[in-house]
Amino acid sequence: MSGAGLFAHGWFWAYASVFVGGFLTSLTPCVYPLIPITVSLFGARGDDVPRRRAIALASLYVAGIGVMYAILGIGSALAGRAFGTFMANPWVMAPIAALFAIMAASMFGAFELALPSSLQQRVSKIGGRGFAGAFAMGLVGGIIAAPCTGPVLASILAYVATTKSVMLGGSLLVTYALGMGVLFFAIAAFAVALPKSGAWMDGVKSFFGIVMLVAALYFLRNVIPPLANVGRASRAWLVGSLALAAIGGLLGAVHLSFHDGVLVRARKGLGVAVMVCGLFGVIAGVLAPKHESGAPIIAWVHGEDEGLKVARALHRPALLDFYADWCLPCKELELKTFSRTEVARALERFTLVKVNCTTDDDPAVAAAKKRWGAETLPTLILVDADGKVARKIDHFVQPAELLKLLGDAS
Repeated sequence: MSGAGLFAHGWFWAYASVFVGGFLTSLTPCVYPLIPITVSLFGARGDDVPRRRAIALASLYVAGIGVMYAILGIGSALAGRAFGTFMANPWVMAPIAALFAIMAASMFGAFELALPSSLQQRVSKIGGRGFAGAFAMGLVGGIIAAPCTGPVLASILAYVATTKSVMLGGSLLVTYALGMGVLFFAIAAFAVALPKSGAWMDGVKSFFGIVMLVAALYFLRNVIPPLANVGRASRAWLVGSLALAAIGGLLGAVHLSFHDGVLVRARKGLGVAVMVCGLFGVIAGVLAPKHESGAPIIAWVHGEDEGLKVARALHRPALLDFYADWCLPCKELELKTFSRTEVARALERFTLVKVNCTTDDDPAVAAAKKRWGAETLPTLILVDADGKVARKIDHFVQPAELLKLLGDAS
C-alpha cells in the first residue's frame, strides 16, 4: 500500500483501503501466533463464556490495538518534516530496506523471526483475563505481529508524516487496527477453528516474503536514483510488469520451497527475483509521472530566486511548488493534477518554480520556506504579477479545485 494516491479517489476509498490493508495483515503468518492467545483470552472455545462477553472482550482487545497504532500515527504527524527528511537519508533508508530483506528471509524459512515462547506466554498474561486484560493485551499484541505489519504501517506513517495532521494520523491508524480486528471479532463471535499449518502456510509466507522485498526496493527509491527512474506511465509497461510477476509465480516463487533440492531452490530463487522485479515494475509504473496526449509540456524553473527573477522580468504571475522527494502527496500532485491537460494549459501563463525541500542542508531553501510559510509539504504559493501572494495551498489539490484557484492570480 502506497501513500501516493491514497486520497486521490476520495476519503471513503482512502479509509477503505487502509481498512482492507489491516484485514489482509491479520491473515499473515506473523499474526498467526496471536490467534491461540486470543482464543484463550476470549474463551471462544469455552462453554462458560457467553458470546456477548466474548465479543465485548474482542472489542476491548481491538481498542487496545487501535490506541497503540493511533499513538504511532499521531507521533508521525507531530514529527512531520523531521520524519520525512529521514525518508531521504540513505543512512536511514538503507537499514530499513535491509530490515525488510531480513524479514523476507525469515518468511522464506531462513530462520524463525518471532518472540521467544516464554516472552509470548508472559505477554499473553498481561492484565489477566478480564476486560482490562483484553485492552492491555491489545496494546502489546502488535509487537508479535510487527514483522508483517511493518511494510503497511511504514507506508501509512510516511504519508501521515508528510501531512502533519494529527486527526488524519490517529484516524487512519485506528481504521487500520479495525481492519486487523475483523479476524479477532470472528474468533470471538463464531469460535473459528484454527486451520492446521502446512504447505499452504509456506506459500503464504513466501508471498509475504516477496512483498517485503518489493517494499525494500520501494523505500530505496528515495535514495537510489536509478531505482527512482524505473517505470513508465504506460499500459504496455504495466501489462509487461504484471506478466513478469506472473512468470515468476509460474517458476515457483510462491509454491516451491527453499528446503527442497538444489534445482528446486534455484528455480524458486529465480522465480522470486522475477516476481519481485515484476511487482516493483507495477509500483514504479503507477508512480511514474504521467503526461496526457496533447497536453503542453510543463517547464519548471528550479530555485526560488531564479524563478521569481524570471517572473518579474516577464511581469507574469508565478506558482511556487515546495516539494520533497520523500513527500507522497507531492508525488500525488505530479501524478494526478499537474499531468492533466487542462491544468497544464492553465499553467502556461504562470512562471512555474520548484523549490526542493528534500533535505535541510541548504540555508536558502530553509529561508524560503520560512519566508513563504511553507510549513507542510506540499505547499503551493500563487503569486500575482505584482509579487503579492494571491493564494496558499498546503495540501493535495484535485485538478478542478486547482483550476478554480488559478483564477485568483493574474
